[in-house]
Amino acid sequence: MDSGLAALLGAAVGSATTLGAAIVNGRAQARSQHAQWSRQHRRDAYARYLSALHDRDLAMDAVLGALRSDQPDLPDIDEKTARFITLAREVHRAVEVVILEGPAPLAEVAERVTDASSDLSHVMRRMAENARAGNTTRKAEDIALAAERERTLYQAVKDFRLAARGAIDGTS
Repeated sequence: MDSGLAALLGAAVGSATTLGAAIVNGRAQARSQHAQWSRQHRRDAYARYLSALHDRDLAMDAVLGALRSDQPDLPDIDEKTARFITLAREVHRAVEVVILEGPAPLAEVAERVTDASSDLSHVMRRMAENARAGNTTRKAEDIALAAERERTLYQAVKDFRLAARGAIDGTS
């Protein structure tokens, strides 16, 4: 074989090998970048949800605090309830993204947070209705029930944080 042809053939094989390695490396890098982007996107969705929960829970605490008063200020309660409702809508929007972006087990934990929130909201609504009617017969019972439901909600949110961390890390 002619040495010029052998050099040309060697160069062609070397180029093809280099091109093949570049394609493989490029695909691996693209997969890695996509996985990182996906983790970041999920992390942002989980953080927005937790932030919306935090803001809504502060508003809920304000409503419950006003309802626990011996002489509830009904216009103040109405104002605080309106803020709570607005923030509850934000939580609903944020959890929809979590459900779409997250793995199924995380969506199940988010559903437990929603259920615990709903349970506490029902007690709060009843307390507000009773305050408007001037009915104090169940006030002590409702205050105790609200405290129990707040603990349940707090635990559900803690469980969500843990599950979200696992989903981001890839451990769940």
